[in-house]
Parts: sequence; structure tokens; C-alpha cells
Amino acid sequence: MLTSEYPPNIYGGVGRHVQYLVENLRKYIDVEVRAMGNNPSSEGVKFYSPWEIFDGTYPWDKVLETISLNARIVREEIDADIIHAHTWYMDFAGFLAKKLYGKKLVCTVHSLEPLRPWKRESLGRGYELSGWMEEFGLKNSDGIIAVSGGMKEDIRRVYGIPENRIYVVHNGIDLEKYRRNEDPEYLRGLGVEEGYVLFVGRLSRQKGIDVLLDAADRINGKVLLITGKEDTKEYLREISEKVRRKKNVIWIHRFFTEEEIVKIYSHASVFVCPSIYEPFGIINLEAMACEVPVVASDVGGIREIVIDGKTGFLIPPGDADALADKVNILLEDDNLRRSMGIEGRKRAMEFSWENIAKKTVEVYRRVLGDL
Repeated sequence: MLTSEYPPNIYGGVGRHVQYLVENLRKYIDVEVRAMGNNPSSEGVKFYSPWEIFDGTYPWDKVLETISLNARIVREEIDADIIHAHTWYMDFAGFLAKKLYGKKLVCTVHSLEPLRPWKRESLGRGYELSGWMEEFGLKNSDGIIAVSGGMKEDIRRVYGIPENRIYVVHNGIDLEKYRRNEDPEYLRGLGVEEGYVLFVGRLSRQKGIDVLLDAADRINGKVLLITGKEDTKEYLREISEKVRRKKNVIWIHRFFTEEEIVKIYSHASVFVCPSIYEPFGIINLEAMACEVPVVASDVGGIREIVIDGKTGFLIPPGDADALADKVNILLEDDNLRRSMGIEGRKRAMEFSWENIAKKTVEVYRRVLGDL
């Protein structure tokens, strides 16, 4: 398993995806993880660092650094039956390993570089290389896992890869960890009162935070904005300026553990996901598992998770007025919030990691010709 993120180095949803996938795959097969990080290697997990010369002097250093990391990760021999790469960070590494060691390559696509043009802000001209690395790895893979049906269609449309090489295996949720867990004392420690409208996600243009802030003035309640690592310092400053002008927005910009996030979900009245691009949207599953109704953009894999009118509401992406309207409907109706929360938990139960691991093993077997 080749991945840029693996605990304790978590940046976004991909890291959690790989963590839970590996834990459940190990019930059926042996798995070695190779990941980015300075952490000591342990049984079944090896960490590698890129060359030190890429210090961020140039915007494209991030991509060149990734290429150096790819080389280090695959230099040590791989004797597995399957090489499984995640995201553009590792797709090229997967290709190198396939050619070096004559193994089958499977790539999981969590998003597509050509559909995220805002990445140019952080990568500069390196964005041209990240897209090439992704395309090259995918086109030379033996099988591709798409995290949603919408993602499968995007892969086929953008890269022209035959449909029979693409398998849909959704993301999952740890239903024991993500369940309602109210802790008012913890909330008071954060300086927040329960009953807020909640956003959780990376500080990225992809997540539609601008749309939520535009809607905030019309939302009849407090908005709690929980953001992780920013894509760029410029975007961090931009959002800081917008939040400063909003009287009903509480912003906490730092990392939270999963246990803490579950408590934050559990005291929310409504969860919002105004993403402009979201191949799956695991955060919606997390909120639903904690019995919180969701108002989310009708894009990508979100429409395969949120059932409009039953577990929440779907809205047109970028529509701040629609976002505020649907949130206010839920804030004003306790019974509707409660019923949607219950239905959301039921829906989340369909996405267990154990089932997803079984489906992934089936993809491996098909790629190897065992099925």
C-alpha cells in the first residue's frame, strides 16, 4: 500500500481511508504500508522522507519533492502480489514499482487533478506535473478503484480509461467510533454552546467555505467552522478576513482527534458540506453516523451518500441562498432534525469498512485473474 498519508501523519480524508482500509484488509491478507513521514518504521509500516533539497523556494518544489519520495519508496524491493497506490502523490510510484518488480498495480482515485484547478495556487507550474503523474499512473494500472459512481464516470470522461478497468468501492465509516457521544463539558472547554451549524474540513477552495460564509448572515444561528491544514497561506488570510466580518461565525483552525470530532459532531444541530467538488465526502458519513442531518452540495459522490429529504438536503453547488434556506428549515423544526438524524445513522450503517475491505480484496483477485 503506497500512500502519502498514514497515521500519525494525517492531512485529510485519504489518510483515514487508508488507515481503516488497511486495518480491515489485514483480516484477510498480509499488507505492508509504505508512507511519507519521518516516523520510525514498525511492523507492517515503513516511512520514507523526500530529498531535503526541496525547501519550498519554488511553488513546484512540492511536486519535485513528491517525485523524489516516489523514488525512495520503491527503491527497496517489493515482493507483494499487488501494489496499491493512493492519489497522484503515489500513482507514479506505483508505475515505477510495477515496472521494477513486475507486479500488478491498482490505484484508488480519491479526486482528479484536472478537476481541481485551484491546486495551481499551491503548486504553480508543478500542477502540470501532478496531473501528468496521475494520468500516467492510472493509464498504466491494471485496475482502478473509484470511491463513487460519479468518480468512475469522471475517470472515464477525463482520461478515456475503459470502463471495465474501473471498479466502484465506496469509502467507509467506523460505526463504533462514529456514534453520538454528547459531552457538554468538552464543548464548554472549547468555549462553544451546543446547537450550532457545523462545518468540518480542510481549508481549501474545494470545500466551498466561501459559500458558507456568504450564507452565514442569513443563517438563524451560530456557525462553527472547524478547519484543518490550509492549502495556501493566501487562502488562510482570505478566510480570516471574511470570518472577521461575521458576527455569528466561530472559527477554530487546528487539528482535532477523531474522538474530539465525534463530540463536536454530536452537539451540532446541522452539518453543512458546501463543496464545489467532492468525489465522495466522507465527512457527511461521519456526521450522519452521529445522527446529525446534513445540508450538502449536489455534486460527485455526495449524492450517493445523502438522501435528499430523508437524511438531509442537497443543494446546488455555490448557492449560498439555498444553503441558508435549507439550514434554517432544519433549525426551526426539532422533529425533522431528529428524524433525519435517525435516518442518517441507518444510512451510514451501509458503509462499513469490513464490507469495503472484502470488495477491495475482490478487486485484487480480479486483477490477478483469480476471478
